[in-house]
Amino acid sequence: MHKFRGKEYPCCTSLTMGVIGGKWKTVILYYLIDGPLRYNELRKKIPAATERTLSLQLKALEEDGIINRKVYTSKPPLKVEYNLTKLGKTLIPLLNSIANWGDSVVDNKT
Repeated sequence: MHKFRGKEYPCCTSLTMGVIGGKWKTVILYYLIDGPLRYNELRKKIPAATERTLSLQLKALEEDGIINRKVYTSKPPLKVEYNLTKLGKTLIPLLNSIANWGDSVVDNKT
């Protein structure tokens, strides 16, 4: 058994998929590779995700320590940015491999 953030996983791959699995988590993480993004910027990049789903996925990634949510309150309007944590940045090679695999599948079918 593998334990991570109070949850138990039967193997290391289930842990990985438990953290980054789901329809939008890897997409969110992929867009955050290049730097912090505001919530509305993520919404524009992922228009197929509902606001509720995006919010839940962001919250889950934050709870798992993969992304950081920074709130700027110095002046209105409220500004919230999301960026990869140190742990989240360790996923960059994996995210790039996933993206490259997707590109190769598309290239082989055209």
